[in-house]
Amino acid sequence: MVFLAVLDGTVTAFVLALIALGLSLVFGVMRIVNVAHGEFFMLGAVLSWFAYHWTADSVWGFVLALLIAPAIVGFIAVFSERYILRKVDYNPESTIVATIGILYVIQQLTLMGFGPEARPVEAPIYFRVSFPWFGYSGYKLLVAVMSGLCLCGVWLLLKRTKLGLYMRATQQDYEIATTFGVPTKKIYASVFALGGGLAALAGVLVVPIRQADHLMGLEPFLLSFIVVIIGGLGSIRGTIIAAFLIGISDG
Repeated sequence: MVFLAVLDGTVTAFVLALIALGLSLVFGVMRIVNVAHGEFFMLGAVLSWFAYHWTADSVWGFVLALLIAPAIVGFIAVFSERYILRKVDYNPESTIVATIGILYVIQQLTLMGFGPEARPVEAPIYFRVSFPWFGYSGYKLLVAVMSGLCLCGVWLLLKRTKLGLYMRATQQDYEIATTFGVPTKKIYASVFALGGGLAALAGVLVVPIRQADHLMGLEPFLLSFIVVIIGGLGSIRGTIIAAFLIGISDG
């Protein structure tokens, strides 16, 4: 049915926008392409699986994953920015090679700790929303709502906070921002952590719909990269619009 396809596409679009927004922020402010962005998404899904099994409860596991996955991945992103990207002085060509290295390390460590097989994660809620001709997963609607709230939260962060002002100033002109006292190195670390955290959050939301797998990061990265290119490199509004165009078309 067309309406069902549109609903599925809308859910996909919200999640894709969340992933692509992180990639777009990193490129817009830092002027680098984070090839490891998909692995941050994968880590969110894998950490969600671990949280589910630590708590032995789908609801508390989901809540725990929402809290710890973005934090852990954000820390990994800050560490990578501080000790890898900063060492190559954010050179565009060098950072591509560096983030490919980060991708490989994350993927191999996950393979060692998680295993090669795909593993399911139970959804925290089970109910169906009734429409005139069909029912639809309540959890998928929850994913769309939570993704939308996160997108709004990031917009408010960028437009209404001092950190957001610093991010926009650094994006406009790094040298002038530094001259006026903006802590640009810390802003770079914050942006890289935020981008990684958004990808991890998307992984937590998606994994009950699909299984956790150490190789699941490639497709989200490629799709989000296409979204960022279509939406305009570094354009937040364009990224979100492009995500909905691609997501709904895919649905």
